[in-house]
Amino acid sequence: MVRHRGSLVHLCTDRPASGVLGQPTAHRRPAPRAAQTPCGRGIGRCEHDPTRPSTAACARPAMLARGNSQSSPHHAEGIRRVHVHMTQSRRPAPQAHPLRPRNRWGPPSRGAGLAAAALAIVAMVAGGAFVGGAFGRGPGASPVASQAVVATPGASPSVGPSDSSSPTPSATPTPEPTPVVVAAPLDGVMVSPAVAKQHVIAVMIDDLSPARPQSGFSDASVVWQAPAEGGIPRYMLLFQERTPKAVGPVRSARYYYIAWASEWKAAYAHAGGSPQALQTLRAQGSGQLVYNADQFAWGTYYWRVTNRFPPHNLYTDGKHLRDLAKRIGATAPPPKPAWLFRPDAPLEARPQGGRIEVDYLANKVIYRYDRATNTYRRFVSGGVRQVDAGTNQQVAPKNVVIMRVVFGPLNDAHPEKHRLEAQVTGSGTAWIATNGKTIKGTWRKKSITSPTRFYDKAGRQVRLTVGQTFVQVMKTTDLVSIHDGKPVATTSPGASPMPGASPSPSAQAWSGSRPVAA
Repeated sequence: MVRHRGSLVHLCTDRPASGVLGQPTAHRRPAPRAAQTPCGRGIGRCEHDPTRPSTAACARPAMLARGNSQSSPHHAEGIRRVHVHMTQSRRPAPQAHPLRPRNRWGPPSRGAGLAAAALAIVAMVAGGAFVGGAFGRGPGASPVASQAVVATPGASPSVGPSDSSSPTPSATPTPEPTPVVVAAPLDGVMVSPAVAKQHVIAVMIDDLSPARPQSGFSDASVVWQAPAEGGIPRYMLLFQERTPKAVGPVRSARYYYIAWASEWKAAYAHAGGSPQALQTLRAQGSGQLVYNADQFAWGTYYWRVTNRFPPHNLYTDGKHLRDLAKRIGATAPPPKPAWLFRPDAPLEARPQGGRIEVDYLANKVIYRYDRATNTYRRFVSGGVRQVDAGTNQQVAPKNVVIMRVVFGPLNDAHPEKHRLEAQVTGSGTAWIATNGKTIKGTWRKKSITSPTRFYDKAGRQVRLTVGQTFVQVMKTTDLVSIHDGKPVATTSPGASPMPGASPSPSAQAWSGSRPVAA
């Protein structure tokens, strides 16, 4: 007898005493009473099932008698009989239905006995697995072995244990607010409101060959370039939302640069200047036009590097410029934006190639349009790639504007200096290049502090592409050459040009190479 918790398994094996199958043995069942053989034909109750009346058919004698030549089931001696009785705890033995006849089966054969023995072994193993799952599990045992899976019609089977306890709700994270951004006033780049309110800083930069490569161009929002002494050009960089690591070489002031810087009431950084410019700064350099940030007065915010020769070695950086601007009172937010901006044109609308050339006395500047980045890569001295020494990046603005301005000699009692003055107010011819296309229009500036704006032939203000703008101020006699790129053929099915359609004035551009006359 094997006992397991929750089940009781009996294994009774009757073997012949002599060990020879088919011989009489001492282990015999008692002879049945004659009145009850065959059961159901006698009088009274069935011996094998007391609950069954004698009129019901008894299955057990019939089963033992089936297949045996003896008239009594007890003549089948020497047969190995295996009785397996398995009872579940708290579960009574099933009762036969009173109106349903029980199966009739005769005396078990040897094969049936072996099958019964195998069934007993399977029952023992199943019982052991049940007990082991209920009261402990070995290595690798699943924790769900002791749980029953009940199949419900129409329901998906559940795999794994079900946790009756409700999960603890996790705290809902507080969503971060979407950062507020606004367009920077000088170039339309989206920045925070605090950055957009930073005061504009203008810095004069040298352009002689000993000064190259210069620093600060990549971080400037707007760059002006115009002739200075004898037609040798000079730059003015306007910084607003970015802080350059290095800026220089810093050079002297000129009056017409002050006029362009006054459009933003900028902090104007320079090292000395022409008599005309210095007189203007002394009279109106405290915020009337600009805020004077002369290196001769504020030398601690500038320094000289040792790898350049003077005067091409004076430098500063964005942090010192910001500190100097606060020191001189240049802290007010800039005026409202003067230019209009729009996003980059889609790639399919951009032409392939394109070239712009402007010739100064000591520098030939070339722009080559790059369709992938929608920028104009800049080259100086007839083809040398211009690189910002502070960032090691090639200078490549989004927009190029060319202004024709009337220049003349400055009568400042120093004719040997060949200084110039320019007519910066009024209007004149302009070419505006953006998104790979160039249009011809005009520039207008009503007063010295009014913004310089650009218009197409129809008189509408031109929209520039968001990003850096270079303004090339040229004398009326300087050579300007514009070579726009060719449109890229589209492969959209069914697309065909509309007959008689012509581009709007703001989209018209030259194709091929054509020098521009004054």
